Amino acid sequence: MSPAMATDGPALAELLLQRLERAGGSGLGSLEAAAALGLEHQQLVGAVKSLQALGEVIEAEQRSSKRWELTSEGKEIIQEGSHEARVFDSIPAEGLPQSKLMNLPSGKVGFSKAMSNKWVRLDKNADGGPRIFRAVESVQDSVREKLQLVQQGEAESLEEKDRNELKKRKLLTEVVIKTYWIRKGSAFSTTVTKQETDLTPEMIASGSWRDLKFKAYNFEALGIMPESGHLHPLLKVRTQFRQIFLEMGFTEMPTNNFIESSFWNFDALFQPQQHPARDQHDTFFLQDPAKATDFPMDYLKRVKKIHSQGGYGSQGYKYDWTLEEARKNILRTHTTAVSARMLYRLAQQEKFTPAKYFSIDRVFRNETLDATHLAEFHQIEGVVADYGLTLGDLMGTLREFFTKLGISQLRFKPAYNPYTEPSMEVFSYHQGLQKWVEVGNSGIFRPEMLLPMGLPEGVSVIAWGLSLERPTMIKYGINNIRELVGHKVNLQMVYDGPLCRLDA
Repeated sequence: MSPAMATDGPALAELLLQRLERAGGSGLGSLEAAAALGLEHQQLVGAVKSLQALGEVIEAEQRSSKRWELTSEGKEIIQEGSHEARVFDSIPAEGLPQSKLMNLPSGKVGFSKAMSNKWVRLDKNADGGPRIFRAVESVQDSVREKLQLVQQGEAESLEEKDRNELKKRKLLTEVVIKTYWIRKGSAFSTTVTKQETDLTPEMIASGSWRDLKFKAYNFEALGIMPESGHLHPLLKVRTQFRQIFLEMGFTEMPTNNFIESSFWNFDALFQPQQHPARDQHDTFFLQDPAKATDFPMDYLKRVKKIHSQGGYGSQGYKYDWTLEEARKNILRTHTTAVSARMLYRLAQQEKFTPAKYFSIDRVFRNETLDATHLAEFHQIEGVVADYGLTLGDLMGTLREFFTKLGISQLRFKPAYNPYTEPSMEVFSYHQGLQKWVEVGNSGIFRPEMLLPMGLPEGVSVIAWGLSLERPTMIKYGINNIRELVGHKVNLQMVYDGPLCRLDA
């Protein structure tokens, strides 16, 4: 078989074994064997390693050797001559202006070396400026001659200082060659027999195992790592949500305060103090500390006025607003309290600048625990503040947001929220349930909420919020979630209930 035909592993290995057979007991080097067989050295190394895996067929001792190789610049010098020689040849009898010589391809390096070798001289007082003249009749290009010796494999004939000088000029490089010295092993054969890796019942029944060669066990092998530890589907989607917001140019809001005052959670959002959501049946109130004390008092007075008396074109709610109720500490029922703080901070800037904020964090509701409700869940919220935003901007932003998540079938339905007008519920079609399901709520913040903060009259704020759990069900599908929690699960219960919550 010719080396050109031995492209597959077994054939190449047999070719090496046959070469080793002819070499006798002394063995042979992999570099020489590759050259003799007309192969790349790396190909032969692959054959050596495959034969080592068969057991004692061969013995291979790894060796390292160094050799000198020409760089691309060194090869160029062999063809064109050294830089200094090229500079010398370019200078005519009447000399050459220094500025013109420096513009030659080898001018700068060649001039320096030619001056060092005293091949040329510089006349700084020549007419027309500094001029370069030849200082000798002819030169011997020793750099080129030394590189030619290296090309011919005679680098060792050069003195060490010459090799180091050429290396310093980046014309030579020293490379380390790893080779193998190959000898016959105790189980040497010129043919490659595939070793069995498994003892099968058929081998035992027929007795064929007696005539087969089995691959030795490697008891030091690490083996395959068992699959363990996976991100919860909700955490995966949470990361995707965050990346989507960042891609859309949003800034993440700080949401590390689970405890919030009723003022920021309700009053700042123009939610009246007698609203059912503020009842103990829907909200967790703190006993210690039961009251908040730190408020921006000018803003608090404007909030009190808009609730009790109205203003900015609104008649308000016409009731006796009390600071005592606003001071009550609670576990926040939504992250919109964080949005209110950020918008108030935005309003305190000397000059308004458009802003886009988002948050993804935990909120708390005083729910009765059952198969479909928990006392906490994760809310996603987006807020955009700019001049002249409309309901169309809100719908377009929501479509872009959900499309990036992979949810394209959307519907919008008019709704009511105390702090947004107009308001919309967002629905998506769920293939698993074969029906439209609500995935979020949205709207434009009311002037009664924004103007007391100090935002300019022309500024609108579009906002939307959704539970992290429901879009996860839309994206991953009921069937995938059912595989996570067991097959005997009611689909509607999985969708609505705590089985898809982070803490379940």
